[in-house]
Amino acid sequence: MKKFKVAVVGATGAVGLEMVKMLENRNFPIESIKLLASERSVGKKLKFKGQDIPVELLTKNCGKDMDIALYSAGAAVSKDFAPSFAADNCFVIDNSSAWRMDKDIPLVVPEVNPHDLSKDKKIIANPNCSTIQMVVALKPLHDAAKVKRVIVSTYQAVSGAGQKGINELSAQTDAWAKGEKIPQASKFQYQIAFNVIPQIDVFTENGYTKEEMKMTNETKKIMGDQNIEVSAACVRVPVFRSHSESLWIETEKPLSVEQTKALLSKAEGVQLIDDIANLKYPMPLFAENEQITFVGRIRKDISTKNNNAITFWVVSDNLLKGAALNAVQIAETLVKRGLV
Repeated sequence: MKKFKVAVVGATGAVGLEMVKMLENRNFPIESIKLLASERSVGKKLKFKGQDIPVELLTKNCGKDMDIALYSAGAAVSKDFAPSFAADNCFVIDNSSAWRMDKDIPLVVPEVNPHDLSKDKKIIANPNCSTIQMVVALKPLHDAAKVKRVIVSTYQAVSGAGQKGINELSAQTDAWAKGEKIPQASKFQYQIAFNVIPQIDVFTENGYTKEEMKMTNETKKIMGDQNIEVSAACVRVPVFRSHSESLWIETEKPLSVEQTKALLSKAEGVQLIDDIANLKYPMPLFAENEQITFVGRIRKDISTKNNNAITFWVVSDNLLKGAALNAVQIAETLVKRGLV
């Protein structure tokens, strides 16, 4: 089997660390791995297949002789460095928002639109974490009945804001448990421990946040349907890992609860957990470190006479399927399709 030279950019960040783990856990065919980061991380060592791999400084020449680079270092870094990697014939799979809405850059979730990948498009965008798990669940329903409208409320873990978000919740919770003064918020707008914050990213002119507009715009692009209407409310909750979403969807053709369950139970990348008699449904507590999107609480909407509306609950590990896993799966798809 052919093996590949792979780089991980931003290797010491929360998502970068998971990318390294996913490459190992999924046994991606690697000839060599290069771990890249900023100056402050140079010299650190990360384990990969039992070896200590030193972190090197990211430069624009690092893409030479590499086949694939997984980027998780922020939009500014990606804009600055990814084109140089691509010019050196290295595929860049970028986890930032830098390229997602560029019409010439594929925005890919392998279960949904692998056909958007090509040999010529060297930069590939990894979608927003909350969008990924939603479209994985929407895809089989869209194929069967055509989704027209989506109203989604998200309950997003602090790890979506990186290691600083994790540290802030941990420090605030620890202080509360010890009866000490809770440290002032710095990463989030307000205290996140024992609180929910109805704001993720900055507000736009229409009153929605950038995170909410990402879900609207990215869904249309990934699903290849500009007519799908999406309205999102994105909320930060005091959970360390795994995002949850409550979805209301309207389809062109009616879907019964039984049909919806049947479609989702066979869908790639989905696990149906829907047994309310035994109180079994998806929760972030059990989704952590799982490489799947969980769906449950499927029911017909009773607030309207529209027979084409259905609602359900979706949970997935935002650092895995929402970021690192999806990026590695894109790399696997490039290999499977003979594009790299």
